[in-house]
Amino acid sequence: MLAVEDLSAGYGGAQVLAGVTLAVGAGEVVTLLGRNGMGKTTTVRAVMGLLPAVGGRVLGGRIGFGEQAILGWPPHRVGQLGLGLVPEGRQVFPTLTVEENLTATAANRAGGAPRWTLATVYRLFPRLQERRRNTGAQLSGGEQQMLAIGRALMTNPRLLILDEATEGLAPLIRAEIWAVLARLKAEGQAILLIDKTLSEVMRLADRHVVLEKGRTVWTGSSEALAASPKVRETYLHV
Repeated sequence: MLAVEDLSAGYGGAQVLAGVTLAVGAGEVVTLLGRNGMGKTTTVRAVMGLLPAVGGRVLGGRIGFGEQAILGWPPHRVGQLGLGLVPEGRQVFPTLTVEENLTATAANRAGGAPRWTLATVYRLFPRLQERRRNTGAQLSGGEQQMLAIGRALMTNPRLLILDEATEGLAPLIRAEIWAVLARLKAEGQAILLIDKTLSEVMRLADRHVVLEKGRTVWTGSSEALAASPKVRETYLHV
């Protein structure tokens, strides 16, 4: 589904990525791991075509989604292919209501009955239905993250990308987000996930990609990561 090969990118004169390679297959959950500043968010921005908007540029490599080579595509064309992003910091529309946030991005590019509608998102996150007339600015951080996930799902994505899925959330909300991600995985949703909660990502994900200074330095299963204390100590522990 998604294939990133030898990706390099940077901002201004600084190179941030210098050889990122990863793949996500249909129905897979893959994590992008590494300490802060190792290039995880830059990788996501490059995949989504967002680097130019934040002063960055892709320097080389290949990004493919399905049969399409999408390197250099603008964000709206990437989204039309079926990539849905839950960005770091949530970035909900603060002056729109919950319902307006959700319907603003709604799409059904695959045709037929859409999998994700207002009704199905509200069943996934009942709290959003309770707060549907509140604006984004009136929500708690946890509710905003639910809204950001729901908004991405309303695009009916083939691949869901979450950048810092549970960062800064209260423990009960984090548990709810992890339960939702497990449900999405069980339903066959492909996911590329960034999160620092190693115990949870190892429980959820099929494979992990570890970045160090903008390079892919390790790839493997949760079982392999659990059996590799050197990898965890060298690349993941602060």
